[in-house]
Amino acid sequence: MNIKSLLLGSAAALIAVSGARAADAVVVAEPEPAEYVKICDVYGAGYFYIPGTETCLRIGGYIRYDAGFGDVGSLDGARATDVRDGTEQGTWLKNTRFNLKTWTGQETELGTLKTYTETRFNFGNTAKSGIASYNQFTETYNAGAANKSVTLNFAWIQLGGLRIGKDETPYDAFIGYAGNVVQDTIIKYGIKDTNLISYYFDAGNGFSAVASLEEGSGTTETIDSYVPHVVGGVKYKGDWGAITAVGAYNSNWEEWAGKARLDLKATTDLTLFAMVGYGTDDNVAKSFYKPWNGNFAFWGGGTYTVNKKVALNAQVSYTDASDFAVAANVAYTIVPGYTITAEVDYYDNFDKDNSDAIGGIFRFQRSF
Repeated sequence: MNIKSLLLGSAAALIAVSGARAADAVVVAEPEPAEYVKICDVYGAGYFYIPGTETCLRIGGYIRYDAGFGDVGSLDGARATDVRDGTEQGTWLKNTRFNLKTWTGQETELGTLKTYTETRFNFGNTAKSGIASYNQFTETYNAGAANKSVTLNFAWIQLGGLRIGKDETPYDAFIGYAGNVVQDTIIKYGIKDTNLISYYFDAGNGFSAVASLEEGSGTTETIDSYVPHVVGGVKYKGDWGAITAVGAYNSNWEEWAGKARLDLKATTDLTLFAMVGYGTDDNVAKSFYKPWNGNFAFWGGGTYTVNKKVALNAQVSYTDASDFAVAANVAYTIVPGYTITAEVDYYDNFDKDNSDAIGGIFRFQRSF
């Protein structure tokens, strides 16, 4: 074998080995395309599909800052103790809230499956306490501003028309809350929180109805047996507005209460409402469904939209126990989703001396 043959043989061997190695080389797989969030427009704006499911999710809420001043009876002011000399004096009633909401929706063979949750986180003082400090004269601590308890305001499941869980009673939610004012409950029209099983019916022609079995809340208003509180309501809604009636039976106290309401679109820019309530008081003066004094109560008011940025809101309320309240505000939307409200509130009982109270509140709210 000569040198030339040896070199040619070695080259052929190297080429064969290189070809074998090339055939055995690891092929790197192409990356799979990312699964981006897909918009779900079935239930309205803001929903998206949870990746890998047919469930649509929406996340929202708001951040709110309230600063109130005035008499404690107006619900706006606070009282504090001077840290140097121990005298009582007025102070701001402040609260900052982070509100987190979630909605889900999914179509099933039994109808739409929905959920809703709302959780609130608050920091602020109370109507009877101001800054946090030690008072050397009274040897006590002012409660002051601090983190408050986290509250679960809503957590319900609804399949078709059947809803179960933590909700606000339809005695308030179905008929509608009072006016578009911050302090719409200077004269209360209901105590909202409860566990419930309720059914909503919508005929599709403007007529709707609801029936609800409820637990209530609080030490004397939570049911004390297996017998639930019962709520029912009917509504007819048209282009002109709506008319609604609700009734409730408190199984603890064996008391009845009801409310009727008229909503009216007076003009393109003006909406009005009037709501009346009546409740028995044979066994207790006030209860879960009749938290106002006396038997009869009235709430009325409206909203006038000046333009896209400014709205004027007012509400008047009264009971046959001579309670009287007025609330009025100006709401200014700086940019979409961010609104500042300035409100004045007044309360008096015409049968009691020195019962009048006046105050005001500034609210800054960013909703998303």
